[in-house]
Amino acid sequence: MIRRTLEIVGSSFLMAIQELWKNKLRTFLSLLGVTFGIFCIISVLATVNSLEQNIQNEVKALGTNTIYVDKWDYSGGPNYPWWKFVKRPSPKYEEMQGIKPRTPSAKFVAFKISAQDKVEYQGNQLSNIQLYGVSEEFNEIQPVEIAYGRYLSESEFQSGSPVAVIGYEVADQLFGSQEGAIGKLIQSRGKKFSVAGVIKKQGGGFIGGWQFDQSLVTSYRMGRTIMDGRRAEPLIMVQGQDYVSSKQLKDDLMSTMRALHKLSPTQEDDFSLNDINDFSAAISDIFVNLNLGGWAIAILSLIVGMFGVANIMFVSVRERTSQIGLKKAVGAKARVILSEFLLEAAFLCVIGGLIGLTLVFALTQVLTLVLNFPVFISLSNMVLAILLCIVVGILAGYIPARQAARMDPVVAIRSK
Repeated sequence: MIRRTLEIVGSSFLMAIQELWKNKLRTFLSLLGVTFGIFCIISVLATVNSLEQNIQNEVKALGTNTIYVDKWDYSGGPNYPWWKFVKRPSPKYEEMQGIKPRTPSAKFVAFKISAQDKVEYQGNQLSNIQLYGVSEEFNEIQPVEIAYGRYLSESEFQSGSPVAVIGYEVADQLFGSQEGAIGKLIQSRGKKFSVAGVIKKQGGGFIGGWQFDQSLVTSYRMGRTIMDGRRAEPLIMVQGQDYVSSKQLKDDLMSTMRALHKLSPTQEDDFSLNDINDFSAAISDIFVNLNLGGWAIAILSLIVGMFGVANIMFVSVRERTSQIGLKKAVGAKARVILSEFLLEAAFLCVIGGLIGLTLVFALTQVLTLVLNFPVFISLSNMVLAILLCIVVGILAGYIPARQAARMDPVVAIRSK
């Protein structure tokens, strides 16, 4: 049985090759629809999946199992009542200090203030640099990877020393090299900072993020001397214990924050708890819709391709009618004839799919250079492309193959 199946596959393969070689233009035009369909769906899936993975990685970099306590709700939307949130009080450093003792499910708690301004060194000036003033546990929630030098020490956090770590691009533009920045004195908002370290290069992102490449990070106690804590986008970050879900952490924080704000049971919340996991879920929903759009385009293209393949199979059956009659005359069964033509149709579609995958691969190389993040074809997408080609081939070739299988051998032989 296995040997017979292999013989059928081999015979169909050779016939398909012969038909392709004999009728190059006809075959090319017939397979164009399949090629375009596979190109559409796999290029969309590859681009969207790569983009989603890149953005999800950026979201995870904001802190895993982390809640951002802010006056603003990050969900946004067309009906976003900004007037409701603008009147809320900003998070305070003192509230951050009160969260951990009242919330056992909280593992790390950090406070952050930030602003944009200039940074100077010996007459060289950089604009739009992100200034951060952070508390001790910020690095536990949002790791600041140091490429050269060191991070801020505990004593520097406690004393509010004029020490900072700077972004990779800041060091490059001010000093020409990262190593050369260590120990130098830079200035911002009238204060001088000793550079303790240079942050590892992060690269560009789609959702903004922390923008560490163009930043100056110092302790909160030092940062508040150059930034107004009420206007410098204050934020409390809370990361849950390893065994605690973000939902449980959010519920516990709700009780803690209401107690800290001394809200009665009938009063509305005057703060927002923004869960990083909610961002990730919202992004996934957006990309589901994008994938559906790609599928809609691809299905239309594959239907066109299916008619093209069906056409070439009808022509093939007509041209090989006498051969079919001879095969049936010497004992070939209808299911064997049916299998041969179905395999041939599937093989033709697979060739069209492989051409489409080759074009997608070339596209991913171009997009990787243009978008500055890796665009790739996953193994699952390649398997999906081949399976789609086989299904399209079988559907397109079934009617011509059934017609060939039901031929009367005497009539078929005489048709020559």
